[in-house]
Amino acid sequence: MEDLLEIKDLKKYFFLKKGLFSFNKETIKAVDNISFSIKKGEILGLVGESGSGKSTIAKLIVRLIYPQEGKIFFKKEEIGKFSREKLSKNVQMIFQDPFASLNPKLSIGTIIGEVVRVRNKISGEICSKGEVREEIKRILATVGLPINILSDYPHQFSGGQRQRIGIARALAMRPRLIIADEPVSSLDISIQAQIINLLLDLKEEFNLSFLFIAHDLNLVKYLSQRMLVMYKGKIVEEGLSEEIYRNPQNLYTQQLIESIPKIKYWL
Repeated sequence: MEDLLEIKDLKKYFFLKKGLFSFNKETIKAVDNISFSIKKGEILGLVGESGSGKSTIAKLIVRLIYPQEGKIFFKKEEIGKFSREKLSKNVQMIFQDPFASLNPKLSIGTIIGEVVRVRNKISGEICSKGEVREEIKRILATVGLPINILSDYPHQFSGGQRQRIGIARALAMRPRLIIADEPVSSLDISIQAQIINLLLDLKEEFNLSFLFIAHDLNLVKYLSQRMLVMYKGKIVEEGLSEEIYRNPQNLYTQQLIESIPKIKYWL
């Protein structure tokens, strides 16, 4: 399969002062010289504990922050040369907290409708208000939401429903790659399964690629064909998810697997 996204020698350091009046700075190597690729139609899992640098990678890809060194390529083009519109057309993000990522002052119809209108402007499509409204309804139906919620607001929905709205917003741009940053960690277990199955269905229906970020190695193994294990800003292990889970080579990966809770049944 052809590479959709390629990261080469990426570095992102943060510099923190030591003490209020000190000129000494501590260097935090959030992303320390990493390289990997995501293929077309692939779900790549990125797993590691909190603070390992996973979310920093996500922010670097969508250019919420910028690297000190290294390059990111999308379909062989360096995204540093992309306009904001071109990048958002190809790469979208699903955030961990569905409530914080939705504007509480905007209705669901407005939240998704704005994205549809921006997409149409980028692609040069001309759509009437009625056509935009029908497109919003189609997108809502795709993620399993009723079409009569256009006038409702984010606070009126459950966490799982809000995450579906966030997924709908991402889909509205018709991206090729979706970065899912801990998209189910704030949801109940039963709702997590529904959202995961929805993402798998969307991958097949639209031939999407995913970078799925999580600290739950079991979940990443279930979802992804390949897996990256990250520790203190570095990728310490990568390969097929099943093989890593069955025969981890790195000590940190072994510890992650050993820390997975084991369910015991008492007879």
